[in-house]
Amino acid sequence: MNKLWIVTFETFLRQIKSWGFVMLVIGPFLMFGITVGAGYLGGKSGGTSDEIAVISQQSQLRDGFAKANKDVVMNNVTDKKTATKKMDANKLAGYLVLKIDNNRVTGQYFGTKSLSSNLKVKVNSYLNQIQQQLNLTNAQLSKQQLQSLQQKSQLKETIQEKAGTNNLVKTISYWITVMMVYIILITYTTITAQEIASEKGTKIMEIIFSSTTAIKYFLGKIFGILLVILTQILIYLVGGWGIYIFAQNSSLTKGFLKQYNALITSVLHNILSINLLYLLLGVVIYTVLAAFSGALVAKAEDASKAAQPVIMLNLLAFFITFPFQNNLDSIIVKILSYVPFFSSYFMPMRIINNDASGMEIILSLLVLIVSIILLSMYIGKIYQGLMLQTDDSSFWKRFKRGISYNK
Repeated sequence: MNKLWIVTFETFLRQIKSWGFVMLVIGPFLMFGITVGAGYLGGKSGGTSDEIAVISQQSQLRDGFAKANKDVVMNNVTDKKTATKKMDANKLAGYLVLKIDNNRVTGQYFGTKSLSSNLKVKVNSYLNQIQQQLNLTNAQLSKQQLQSLQQKSQLKETIQEKAGTNNLVKTISYWITVMMVYIILITYTTITAQEIASEKGTKIMEIIFSSTTAIKYFLGKIFGILLVILTQILIYLVGGWGIYIFAQNSSLTKGFLKQYNALITSVLHNILSINLLYLLLGVVIYTVLAAFSGALVAKAEDASKAAQPVIMLNLLAFFITFPFQNNLDSIIVKILSYVPFFSSYFMPMRIINNDASGMEIILSLLVLIVSIILLSMYIGKIYQGLMLQTDDSSFWKRFKRGISYNK
């Protein structure tokens, strides 16, 4: 057992010290940092060019609009001369002149670019509100008349369990989950196959097999790569949580998160659930198959080709899910959600859409786990026969010899 863990940790340490693993882990965080940094620099480079000044002879008229729109109004600019200078220096997008003349409220905007549609709606709404107040004051209506004018129409909506939002959540969750499974599987099947294939035909393998059993060495390799996968997932979870906290407090993203908080929370709930276990187990079974594929190559020079059969199987499972995204009642979906190598794609799809019962999920997981154990034990037994073959024969001849070595 001690030799098993020696192989495990040696494989683990070698992988996490490689530049490939470092770039794989920091890549998403680097992209996030570049995106946020670019947004921040873009915002800084524009100065306060998105802000406007509000100018008015009637201070109450100006203060009312400025108080309601603090995020876009530059309060320290109150005259046209200062506003013009700041516009010329690209520190102000424009200025809005508000006035009341002959009981009519008017607003005139001067700027380097047109008002945004959102701000234009706010300006018109404010002008209409003040104009209505003036009209009511000048009309000298009785209290009863005022109450009659203040009557508003009523619109009622009956929404069936937020169907639209739920469908959007399911679609986003589906695509994120499927893409995560696909990308991680592609990455680690290649790493595993090359890890195994690079040792093919070397003299060191004969020495290793004389000091420990082939199955222990094989399982040590698998456990080592599994630790690498767990390390990456843990880093992503911790880092992702840190990014989420940062985004909640960043001026660049907190508005977006607040607006779509329910949607984001629901998507995260779908991803950080039993689906994460399916992702992990899916990676494990494909990793075991990739190790087998790596052991079947003729020589170490063929390591780059070792992962191709497993990658093709992964591509097949990935693309088969597309036609069935909106057809979960299909018997094919139900069958493939129990089939190893396919269940990591199909069962999460059913779980996201609430189409699988608890018993079905447990049964699917048991089939997947048992398949991983049996496949690992079987490949471990014939591993020595596969690795010690160095002749450049056909795939099937090497496979048959590997099996016969175990007899």
